[in-house]
Amino acid sequence: QQGDLNSFLWTIRRDPPAYLFGTIHVPYTRVWDFIPDNSKAAFHASSSVYFELDLTDPYTISGLASCQMLPHGENLQDVLPRELYRRLKRHLDYIKLMLPHWMTPDQRGKGLYADYLFNAIAGNWERKRPVWVMLMVNSLTETDIRSRGVPVLDLYLAQEAERMKKTTGAVERVEEQCHPLNGLNFSQV
Repeated sequence: QQGDLNSFLWTIRRDPPAYLFGTIHVPYTRVWDFIPDNSKAAFHASSSVYFELDLTDPYTISGLASCQMLPHGENLQDVLPRELYRRLKRHLDYIKLMLPHWMTPDQRGKGLYADYLFNAIAGNWERKRPVWVMLMVNSLTETDIRSRGVPVLDLYLAQEAERMKKTTGAVERVEEQCHPLNGLNFSQV
């Protein structure tokens, strides 16, 4: 029931009110039906919406991509233990082999090819920092592959905000996301 749903919506009582809503980075179709009406009403009533990052800004996307890269032209093979690198390569070869079987008819109908999808997710993996490779590997599951092409909740809300001509912005810069992750030492990763 709608009344039983926990919205993770905080209201700052002022005129006009301000809201803080916690999102998660999953395809919006997985969670949209469970978002309470009060949260959706707050979104629709707001004239300005600020996100963690501006995922509609090409500079944000390119900044995220470049911060994931190893410095000085290094390769993952240079920084990972040999056996771990071999296991990772075998696993990614397995994923590439399985990807066509994991894709949905709807994805294929939209012209999505397994090779393209693999390269979009894992392309240039050998140049990425270990922490980003770990996050990438965690997203290479059958369930996640089947939902590719569906925007995550944050991006969906950002696209809706733009469509509704709301003022949008971000509360963080790419560097504020990248530097803490890139600052983890190898044993932490």
